[in-house]
Amino acid sequence: MELYYPDYYQKFHCIAGACPDNCCREWDVEVDARSAERYRQIKGPLGDVLRENLYEEDGLTYLGFPDGRCPMQRGDGLCRLQAELGEQALCEVCRKFPRLTQDYGTFVEFGLEMSCPEAARLILNEQSSQLIQEHRPGGEPGDYDAQTMAVLCRTRPQMLHLLEDGRYRIAERLALMLLYGYQVQGEIDGGEPMAFDPERELENLRNFAGDGDPAEIFEFYQGLEILTDRWRQYLEHPNAEPVWFEGLSRFAAYGVYRYYYQAVSDYDLIGRVKMVVIGCIVAAFLVQDTFQSQIDLLQLYSKEIENDADNIDAILEGVYRETALTDRNLLGILL
Repeated sequence: MELYYPDYYQKFHCIAGACPDNCCREWDVEVDARSAERYRQIKGPLGDVLRENLYEEDGLTYLGFPDGRCPMQRGDGLCRLQAELGEQALCEVCRKFPRLTQDYGTFVEFGLEMSCPEAARLILNEQSSQLIQEHRPGGEPGDYDAQTMAVLCRTRPQMLHLLEDGRYRIAERLALMLLYGYQVQGEIDGGEPMAFDPERELENLRNFAGDGDPAEIFEFYQGLEILTDRWRQYLEHPNAEPVWFEGLSRFAAYGVYRYYYQAVSDYDLIGRVKMVVIGCIVAAFLVQDTFQSQIDLLQLYSKEIENDADNIDAILEGVYRETALTDRNLLGILL
């Protein structure tokens, strides 16, 4: 079995009370069944607080945040549960966050979620899309179509290369990413592999692009679930013009790493590619002019969108039915 992870993965350490927007605020936490049962058995004041804030929804158990912060968060920002009972007392979500594990049978990819501020800082400081590889015994073929996975494994490096190609502006790279996504989707759907000439394709894209209206995209995003007032304010006051900052290429590469291979589950690559491109467009209209503001914005985007399954589903569906998310509109903004 092969293991893959970016080099920043092993550099990550939780900065705990120093975190500017830690994971103990604003969202309720799904608690695995084993931890939930243990929490219900804890005696004393700690157990009373846990039982008071546990609730059931759709067959799952959650720890609610009644005042916008976890009831286990102490005044110094640290976790009362961990401090009193040890790290092993944390539920799976709290113990693993922001680490991602995607198991594809014969190989596993590890990463970090950008909704964590420290993870976002590491990802945006990364200069390359190279993965570190390790081998461990074990692993079995995944329960998916091997031919589709072979196409995805062969083409993802080219997608990442397009995002790092300094011959093109950031917006042009995103446009090429979109078109290449369609080419790969064609292969997944049974077509033959084709050569991809960025120079020629870029000219074709300019001829196809529409006028480009970002207002419709922001209207769509305002209709999604919104977790924080800060995000609502961002969406209500976008910049008049986009700022295509270099960090967007790393944000897009992060999205490709996170979502590209997931297309093996439903054969929908282009939906995921468009979702990544749309996220970059939204960020380009919201960002300010400092590197820290870029980190803050992209971390908040991930928190609001990527950590809400309903929002992800809405975007993946919207790319096929929303006027705002058509290729002509996106390309009109990019080119």
